[in-house]
Amino acid sequence: MIAILKYNAGNITSVQNALNRLNVESIITNDAAQLKAADKVIFPGVGEANTAMNFLRELQLDELIKNLTQPVLGICLGQQLMCTHSDEGNTEGLKIFDTKVKLFPSTGIVPHMGWNNLTETSGVLFNNCKPEMNFYFVHSYYAEKNKETVATCDYLLPFAAALQKDNFYATQFHPEKSGDAGEIILKNFIAL
Repeated sequence: MIAILKYNAGNITSVQNALNRLNVESIITNDAAQLKAADKVIFPGVGEANTAMNFLRELQLDELIKNLTQPVLGICLGQQLMCTHSDEGNTEGLKIFDTKVKLFPSTGIVPHMGWNNLTETSGVLFNNCKPEMNFYFVHSYYAEKNKETVATCDYLLPFAAALQKDNFYATQFHPEKSGDAGEIILKNFIAL
C-alpha cells in the first residue's frame, strides 16, 4: 500500500489517478499510523511553501516525515519542503536534503512551465529512462544543485530536477503528469 500524504497542498488526486492507472493500491491520508505502516509514501504538492509547512507542523507531520524509514517520494512542492530552506515565504524546510530553494531569476519567464529534458541523471528512479525523454514542470522556485542531485534540468540556470538521499527521493517535475516518462519514474519508485 502506498500512502499519499494529505496536507494543505494540491495535486494529490492526480497522483492517486496515476497510481490507479498502474493498478497500484493507494490511500490519501495524514494519519500518522497509516503513514508509518505504508510500504511507501508519496509527498506531492502544488502550493505555497510557508502555508504548507505550517500545516505540516500543526499536525506534527514534519517530524514524522523526517523519521520515515520506507521509501518516500517528494514531488514538486514536496521536494522543495524536503530541503533546508525556501525563499518562498522564508520557510524553514525539513532539512532532509542539504540544499536551499531559490526563486528563479527575473531574466526569463517565471514560472518554468511545460516540458523539459533532464541531464546528468543517475540512480534507480531513472532506470530505463532515455536521454531524449521530457518531463512536465510547473514551478517558480528551484532547489540548488548539490551532492544529493540525481538529475539536473536547465531553465534559466541548472537546478536539481531530482534528489536522492537514503530512503528519500524527490522530483521537481511531476511524474504523474509526464506521460510515459513519468510512468517509468513511478514504476521505478513502486519497485523499490
